[in-house]
Amino acid sequence: MFVYKLLSIALAFLWSALAVSCSYECPCIKPAIRREWRAFTTEEKAEWIRAVKCLSQLPHDPALTPSYYDDIVYIHMDLNTRIHWTGQFLPWHCWYIHAFEESLKNKCGYTGVSPYWNWTIDAPDFYESSFWKDPDPVSGIGGWGDPNADFAVPDGGFRNLHLSYPSPHTVRRNFTLFPFNAPFVLFTDHLKFGNSSFLASVIGALLATSAGDYKGFQTVLEAPEGPHTGVHAAVGADLLGSCPKNAPSNCTSGPKWAPNDPIFFMHHAMVDKVWYDWQSRDPVNMENFFGGSAQHIESVDAYNQYPNGGPPYLSLDTMIPADGLFPEVTIGDVMNTTGGFLCYVYE
Repeated sequence: MFVYKLLSIALAFLWSALAVSCSYECPCIKPAIRREWRAFTTEEKAEWIRAVKCLSQLPHDPALTPSYYDDIVYIHMDLNTRIHWTGQFLPWHCWYIHAFEESLKNKCGYTGVSPYWNWTIDAPDFYESSFWKDPDPVSGIGGWGDPNADFAVPDGGFRNLHLSYPSPHTVRRNFTLFPFNAPFVLFTDHLKFGNSSFLASVIGALLATSAGDYKGFQTVLEAPEGPHTGVHAAVGADLLGSCPKNAPSNCTSGPKWAPNDPIFFMHHAMVDKVWYDWQSRDPVNMENFFGGSAQHIESVDAYNQYPNGGPPYLSLDTMIPADGLFPEVTIGDVMNTTGGFLCYVYE
């Protein structure tokens, strides 16, 4: 019995050492199970919120600035034109969620999984959804912002989350029913309800995209008035990337600092889940990839020709840019959530 116990301890120690030394190449033996936010216990919600706030209290990495959480926001800002409406969109954001989760674990002792937010549940009555009605200062994500205070979120665990980009402020949310009625060349249906873009029926139709048609799948998912943008736009303020009142006069709204609001990571975990579900529908979808590196959103015609980027075209060997904050990996490394670099599935 004593020998068996010693052997167990030795094996556990060896496995721990191997896991640390080959985190980018070890086989995925026991994948984590990512769950919807509402499936988390109160304690699990509080722990995720604690870890996120912990990152905001850490000093910035010397490569970037100003807090570590702001560093993570910054790389999304800096790489903005390379990771939206290009072939990098799905693999880059998949990698980004993973990098964020690893930061929570390695820097703030988080032991849980990345939550995802199934916004199709909330779409029918988005503003009044119970998702926005958890004001608990420890375990709640808070609700809509106060219109009398530049839409700053007044409750929940992130009410005092201080952010640096594009100017100092706290998390803001501004529900917008007609978010596509904005001066953006690719918005053409100005009277479309934002929440109508991410109904369960829309996602069901998206998942029926022809097997092997990665370009078609991404085009619908990332469409200017589609589900990905619709969630950003309906929540508004930080998740949309609108300028705070105290922003510099040259501030231009856009998707750049959307990760200011931590629900960004739950939103994009859901985007990742939709991709995962499409991959799982047919074996041909698993390694299927196509996209360009050059964004073309200067006109509707240009976008229609290159909805997920124009040449030069990307491949599975193309590196995912990380701005020096994290080690770079290839697009091929994130095509399979249980492929070794990644090790998770969705519930």
